[in-house]
Amino acid sequence: MDKKWITVKEVSLNNNCPECFSKDHLELTFKQQFIETKFSKSITQAISTEMHCNRCNTTIYPVNWTEDIERVYNYQMKAFTPKKASKKYKAPFWIIIGIIAVVVISTLILYLHICLNCFS
Repeated sequence: MDKKWITVKEVSLNNNCPECFSKDHLELTFKQQFIETKFSKSITQAISTEMHCNRCNTTIYPVNWTEDIERVYNYQMKAFTPKKASKKYKAPFWIIIGIIAVVVISTLILYLHICLNCFS
């Protein structure tokens, strides 16, 4: 199983960086979890956010946020719409389902054939 986080949305913030105090370099990234197995691909409802300053290349953790940053973060969280959770099955899944269906149908036909021969 391969779990990845895909970037869904990036927002440039107009706040001062708490580390280098530059303005217009903060970026808030929204990510959603993507899981891939041999049989399926799926997008979950799990959401992750990360704030980063592109000037000083620092990740800004919530403990360092100012009230203004927190206010903007809360607003962006309300405005964010995640992708719908979905699951797509790959070819190996459908091949296995097909094989199982053929085996079940063959077994039923063989069973019915034997039962009909018992009564004749």
